[in-house]
Amino acid sequence: MYGRAVILFDLDGTLVDSLPDIADALAAAMRDRGHVAPSHAVVRTWIGGGARNLVAHAVAAEEVEPVLARFRAHYAATPVAATRLYDGIAELLDGVVARGHRLAILSNKPHDLTVRIAAALLARWPFVDVVGGRDGTPLKPSPVAALAIAAAAGVAPQACTMVGDAPSDVVMARAAGMRAVAVTWGYRPRAELVAAAPDVIVDEPRAFPT
Repeated sequence: MYGRAVILFDLDGTLVDSLPDIADALAAAMRDRGHVAPSHAVVRTWIGGGARNLVAHAVAAEEVEPVLARFRAHYAATPVAATRLYDGIAELLDGVVARGHRLAILSNKPHDLTVRIAAALLARWPFVDVVGGRDGTPLKPSPVAALAIAAAAGVAPQACTMVGDAPSDVVMARAAGMRAVAVTWGYRPRAELVAAAPDVIVDEPRAFPT
């Protein structure tokens, strides 16, 4: 289906299920500050906008900075304790590579953690770039990082596809001039993805239209 030179994948909720490790780190951080931790089901609805956004959902404004610092410490200590590839992702990536497409990762997770998780779980695939959130570069839905990946790969944005589980991935793809593919096995409700109007919605990895 795609004649695309580079396919960019979101990480959390798209390639890997990182909810258990994220929720456990947030729970530990909140307990450190005397707060009651939210359930994994609630944390699931907060993932996608970066660590600060996650913590801002959980605590009052005056507690964001101290809880964020503790969350980052806890999460950095064990970012791949229970995180795993979604079922079918290995076969999806194998198929994409077999068809001659190049792969990249673009996440709002801090860059060092994005690289660590990719190295632990995705090293067998030849990603041309693995990019997480970095100081000085706005997070998705800004198109800045996606456009930088396309430029580094030597392709026009129109030769790229962004695959993610959140409306922000679709918004970013539109802003960058890229094709938008939304997947429903991640953390956002299908109705939100439908409302974002991606080019394609995929309900399971084996249905990915490579």
